[in-house]
Amino acid sequence: MIAIGRKYLQATAFLLASFGVSQAADTYHKSEYSINLGILPIAKASFSTKMTDGNYSITGSFNAAGIASVIKDISGRTAVSGIKRGNRMLANQYTLVYKDGKRTRTYEVRYRNGNVTATVVRPEPKTKPKNWVEVRDRDLRSVLDPISGLIIPAGGRVCPSRLPIYDGESRMDLVLSSKGTRPFSTTGFSGDAIVCTLRYVPKSGYREGRADIEYLKSISMEVWFAKAENMDLYAPVYARIPTKVGPVYITATKYGG
Repeated sequence: MIAIGRKYLQATAFLLASFGVSQAADTYHKSEYSINLGILPIAKASFSTKMTDGNYSITGSFNAAGIASVIKDISGRTAVSGIKRGNRMLANQYTLVYKDGKRTRTYEVRYRNGNVTATVVRPEPKTKPKNWVEVRDRDLRSVLDPISGLIIPAGGRVCPSRLPIYDGESRMDLVLSSKGTRPFSTTGFSGDAIVCTLRYVPKSGYREGRADIEYLKSISMEVWFAKAENMDLYAPVYARIPTKVGPVYITATKYGG
């Protein structure tokens, strides 16, 4: 995605999660997003959720678009399933299939009560460099997946908050701070959104001193959460992420239905 690596995609594609929850059986929700570098379209994404008696399953995909699709083929498919418990969506299983040109990598993570029980990465990673910060056992306790971790059931605090995320390789905190509210309108939604600043704090599973990691640590991002109509949750509908080649904007073009 034009000079934007996997860590930038984590900071963009996985801010896209936007799903519906209800106590009624077999409730469905779909959201679609455009991703722009400045005014240039570079990717599209969509997510669908099925909710049945508190159990949820989510599927999503993103693909390079516009000029980015000409420069490089980047795409991904993700799926997560779990249970809504209190003010959190707790995953049982999370999968990401990430394609960068001819290279494909698959991440599979299993969770139980918020703790990671197994991680499989294919193909297996090469020998780690000396500056690699290893993931420790304690890093895998009380964590969230990168998709449903950004879904906040009503009654929970959207921001300020600190989200402990594990994606199959890296353990990070996403630190949200309150910035008020702003009006937001798209297909399926019109109303006020909760605005949060977001900081990326790497904990383990990364190369210390790597340029893209250091840059993500240094910037302040912004993400807006909206309450899904007739759904008892908040989820992202807009984000702004500074990059060295200009700001990336993620905007919901459809929210609900």
